[in-house]
Amino acid sequence: MRDGPQLPGVTSEDDEDRIVLHVDADCFYASCERLREPALEGEPVVVGMGYEPGETVGAVATASYEAREFGVESAQAISTALERLPRRADVDDDPDPTAAETGHYRPVDMDYYESISEDVRAILHECADVVREVSIDEAYLDVTDRTAWEVADGFARHVKNRIRREIGVTVSVGVAPTMSAAKIASDFDKPDGLTVVQPGEVREFLAPLEVDLLHGVGPVTARELREMGLETAGDVAEADPEPLVERFGERGRELYDRARGEDDRRVEPKGEPKSFSRESAFGSPVEAPGPKREGIETLAAAVADRARREGALYRTVGVKAVTPPYDVHTREQSLPGPVDDPDLVEEIALELFEEFLERRVRKLGVRVANLEFAAGDQTSLDGWSSADHDRARDEQSTGDRPTSSSPPERSCGQTSLGDFG
Repeated sequence: MRDGPQLPGVTSEDDEDRIVLHVDADCFYASCERLREPALEGEPVVVGMGYEPGETVGAVATASYEAREFGVESAQAISTALERLPRRADVDDDPDPTAAETGHYRPVDMDYYESISEDVRAILHECADVVREVSIDEAYLDVTDRTAWEVADGFARHVKNRIRREIGVTVSVGVAPTMSAAKIASDFDKPDGLTVVQPGEVREFLAPLEVDLLHGVGPVTARELREMGLETAGDVAEADPEPLVERFGERGRELYDRARGEDDRRVEPKGEPKSFSRESAFGSPVEAPGPKREGIETLAAAVADRARREGALYRTVGVKAVTPPYDVHTREQSLPGPVDDPDLVEEIALELFEEFLERRVRKLGVRVANLEFAAGDQTSLDGWSSADHDRARDEQSTGDRPTSSSPPERSCGQTSLGDFG
């Protein structure tokens, strides 16, 4: 809590008061495949391309920790991976006892992974006022106004537990006053890690780490730093910054500052969102129409409310249904113009979801998309006739999104910023 008036030009946040979480999914693609195939739990799993007979070019996208024990790594040539960890399907009939030392290979399915990522993002946006989505499997959260340093570890654990309980994937979380330290902390105790770096302890935390672990340092930079006699972050922090600037330019000063725990970057979203969505999962697949109808109504209201609070109009309403085992279906309808009309969102969402009311559903969602943030006069479609509605419905783009393609209790607050497809 910050009390008392402040001088003009002085920010309301002291750097050390900031509480930044870096959330990083563990072996995300492999975790998604285990959601689809629970029998893969505990087994070596390799997600990549080029392992099928006759294919000669390919690479590993993700290797589970069990597969890494055999020397399989991300970005590795698939041929190398197969040498170190033969494919289980190729040796199933082999009586050789070494056949047990094999792995399960699965093709990259980005549509499916994005669907799971969207579910995770929904939780992140509920748990933080500001989220910066870095990639499909990691994000920064500024939770300064949601918790306090005294209980930051409990808050981070709550985020982890929600993602595991509601989505089924494991994440590692780093908590620190700066983005760079939070990023390093999330990698500190993988998998399923939680590392909290308290204010005033960042430099001490970083000092013994190898230079490779500094945020933004790759193999080439690490080698050059070692050539300069700098083995650890502490060495960089104690060094004369001038030689670093001479060697690396302005990036040298950045390395020096980061090694000392100095990073004044703020967590900021990457551009305006393309859509707002909200999803809800049942504990087990539900067939009765009532709970699903109520769920759609609740989600539609939440999404429309989020759009209104963000000052966004929308041109598209969509729904999502996930049926067993994990088949993802999406439906959407375009509107004649940008609107702000919660009743219409609910009406269209219920119509789009109607075909799933008698089917078993494990998860459902509602989305508004094609957002416009500029102020406009038309915020509802009160004059839109039923004929217009029917025509738009007939022209809408519908269809199941396959879950196997081959391209390489909610308690925190808001909604997700992600697309269904």
